[in-house]
Amino acid sequence: MAKIMRFNMADCSWGLEELPAQYAEMAGRGLTSSIVHDEVDPTCHPLGPKNKLVLSPGIVTGTAAPTSARISVGCKSPLTGGIKEANAGTSFGQGMARMGLRALVVEGKPAEEGWWLAHVTWDKKAEAPNVEFVPADEYTGRDLYEVFPELFERFGKKVGIAGVGVSGEFLYGNSGVVFEDQEGRPARYAGRGGVGAVMGSKGLKFIVLDQKGAPGVELADKAQFNKGRKKLTEALMEHDITKPKGGLNTYGTAVLINIMNEAGGLPTNNFRDGRFAGAPKIAGEAIFEGNKERTGKELYNHACSPGCIIQCSNTWHNADGSELVSCQEYESIWSLGANCGIDDLDVTGELIKMCNAYGLDTIEAGCTLAVAMEGGLCEFGDGDGAIALMKEIGKGSPVGKILGAGTETAARVLGVTRAPVVKGQSMPAYEPRAVKGIGMVYATGTMGADHTQGYTIAPEILGVAGKVDQFDKDKAELARGFLDATAFIDSCGHCLFIAFAILDIASGFEGVVEECNGVLGTSWTMDDVGRYGKEVLAKERAFNAAAGFSEVDDRMPEFMQLEKLPPHDVYWDVADEALDAVWAD
Repeated sequence: MAKIMRFNMADCSWGLEELPAQYAEMAGRGLTSSIVHDEVDPTCHPLGPKNKLVLSPGIVTGTAAPTSARISVGCKSPLTGGIKEANAGTSFGQGMARMGLRALVVEGKPAEEGWWLAHVTWDKKAEAPNVEFVPADEYTGRDLYEVFPELFERFGKKVGIAGVGVSGEFLYGNSGVVFEDQEGRPARYAGRGGVGAVMGSKGLKFIVLDQKGAPGVELADKAQFNKGRKKLTEALMEHDITKPKGGLNTYGTAVLINIMNEAGGLPTNNFRDGRFAGAPKIAGEAIFEGNKERTGKELYNHACSPGCIIQCSNTWHNADGSELVSCQEYESIWSLGANCGIDDLDVTGELIKMCNAYGLDTIEAGCTLAVAMEGGLCEFGDGDGAIALMKEIGKGSPVGKILGAGTETAARVLGVTRAPVVKGQSMPAYEPRAVKGIGMVYATGTMGADHTQGYTIAPEILGVAGKVDQFDKDKAELARGFLDATAFIDSCGHCLFIAFAILDIASGFEGVVEECNGVLGTSWTMDDVGRYGKEVLAKERAFNAAAGFSEVDDRMPEFMQLEKLPPHDVYWDVADEALDAVWAD
């Protein structure tokens, strides 16, 4: 029987409880949002004792399902003031699932200063998890690249790690929860929404999880599960985007740099332009050729987490062939590159590594740096200036604390009106004036501006599931369909990138549903995908409404309505009525 584990950080106590019946089919985002909805006061201070941090692996996480090592992290966001879920690919979620832990809830707040590490192990005699809290002050104020090797040396090479960097210690709105990648780097993040600040507010520096001896995930119907797994695997291995040596495996997510640039939807110089002259220098093709030149061989990409067969993560190398950083992915290269006018992969690589070292969300960090450039702290294209500002964030200086608070706060302090945010969260790497559907997702989604809520870029730009005109404004149905389906995928525990294959290959989508049935013993059909997603979103919207959100928050920044975006010279001209229609049911 699945369990919920709770940490009470007021006294460093812990306990286990049976998974309530109403959560029997919930996991991943579905469970984090359900617990936050049910247990957190929507009006509470996000960094106060009433907020809770919830971690949950997906329904199929911990099994042999392909590309399923995901974990969701949920809370009330200190960045948006609403509900938040962010997820990452890591073995940590697999470990939780194999221990029978459907959720880990961190609550309370220490009365005294000091930091703690929770060591979670499997007690074979008791046939249950065990937790030991140990002081963690020795790990504070330090580069995570220095700390992670020490944790592996102390607790074992195969443990999973969840934690915060100095950004979480400073309680920055731009702080994520860090997890280990397969090589032990602090490089996988539940990055968005300030979830790291919530973990930091609890005085919890790290959770170290050792799954050795755990029994694994119990399958209610193994044959059904295997049937679904086979279908999904075949779809992923067949689709041009997700197959071995396909688009993602060869060029990583940065394959989108040139694609979005050509479409006129690559935000440049703090959303002033939709094209960046330096785009070819920082694109996935440039990474592939640059690595080939620097290492003397073709380097195809690797998995961010165990069991991923898409393998879109990469490593960028220095001129001497040594490793600089993993990974240079699309959103990070865009935010710290094109959006800041920087066209040097060595500079973007250094900035990404600093984000990893400090525990920062790269999207929010890059958007904040672009606003700082707009505000005169340095010039667009000034890589050295960007690195210097990032160091201030890591030091926690007054300037650093302003920038660490995120894009909206930095813009307000610096008097910058061009602040590309929705509900307090910065926009990702798709210009909504040029791609209207993703703009509708930004505006109406429950998480603030976030492409992972509903990746309409698939049909709008890539022609997946049929081509949709990027400039068409009648997309309420498209946006809502993607919002619903994504909430389901986030709950399953699969990486969002399976969407490319399952949207074009129906058997792949059937396989996902069959996998879930095999784990849970349910009898879901394809119709349940939308139903499940709607239920999750209803809870998220109810939480946000109780926190004070209304239709006026489902809007885009004013400057996008007033300023034309080159090269297409388009405005954000989607009517408020069209945005409200997304939630018409």
